Amino acid sequence: MKQYSLFTAVFLLLTGGAYAAELQGYLESTHHHVTLTAAVPDNGDQNPYAIVVDYNPTTKQMSLFAQIPKDLKGCPGGVGLTTAMTMLKSGWVIVGSTPSTDGTTATKGDGCLIVLDSHGKVAGTIAGAKINDPWGNMAVVDSGSSATLFVSMTGFGVGAPSSARTIVNKATVLRIELSIPEGKPPVVKSQTVIADGLSERADKEVFIIGPTGLALGKDNSTLYVSDALNNRVIAIDKATTRKESAGGGREVTKDGLLHRPLAMILAPNGNLLVTNGKNGQIVEIDPASGKQIYAQWVDANKAQTPPGSGDLFGIALTPDGKGFYYVEDENNALVLAE
Repeated sequence: MKQYSLFTAVFLLLTGGAYAAELQGYLESTHHHVTLTAAVPDNGDQNPYAIVVDYNPTTKQMSLFAQIPKDLKGCPGGVGLTTAMTMLKSGWVIVGSTPSTDGTTATKGDGCLIVLDSHGKVAGTIAGAKINDPWGNMAVVDSGSSATLFVSMTGFGVGAPSSARTIVNKATVLRIELSIPEGKPPVVKSQTVIADGLSERADKEVFIIGPTGLALGKDNSTLYVSDALNNRVIAIDKATTRKESAGGGREVTKDGLLHRPLAMILAPNGNLLVTNGKNGQIVEIDPASGKQIYAQWVDANKAQTPPGSGDLFGIALTPDGKGFYYVEDENNALVLAE
């Protein structure tokens, strides 16, 4: 058995796109869902967890981007890749690691962020006292020569899986400021905890449940976070500039159409699109009013109860903003909604 953690890379250049002003919400403009390709790497892994897509529409193929040793110097506890991943304009790829030697939180390490070059070669790691199990989708402000990362940390105080029903209010959101010298790996300039006291717990099926989706608002200052255990979305005001923690943030919306909100992006109309962990729906939310506009059932697989439960993972806009990509975990597929 190869001692490597593999992930398939699919790079999406995300930009704003056209929006039909007469529509109430963005999801109304998507009517077709097309399976593009399988998200299974060459080693046959049936659960590739961290996906950023390098999808060729002509060949309908994805490519292996990186092969990372399980024991990586500078990454406490080893390597266990998460959904905390982004590609910077400079070509550097940064991915979170939440490691475990037996697949449970009983043996989890603090983890790190792994820096890869544009060819998938490990160029360094980011670790330290403020980093403990980078977990959810990253939000990023990227100017090319510098970048700001927002990452949720879900490992502080989490115990063994026997404590799976014990909620610990110790998860954080960390802002990491990077400088990116020409031709050299990113350098950490500062790390600031901008939210803390968020809910997390060990889970026998999905390892950890905690704050997962992070998305910057249209003002490029307000950070929205999906608080999975409390079934809500919160906002962290002045996220790009604040010098202290906002604690548990400001509640934007709760319950209703939300059923364990996970991945989250900002649609071209300024609304939030959130995947549900407990059914196959994507929910559209107006962050200004907190109104949940409606939910679109994108995965109605009746093999799960409710249909599509546990199937939806990452979500990202298409380059023209007229549709979005998402991952169906039950059949390891990349799907396009347009």
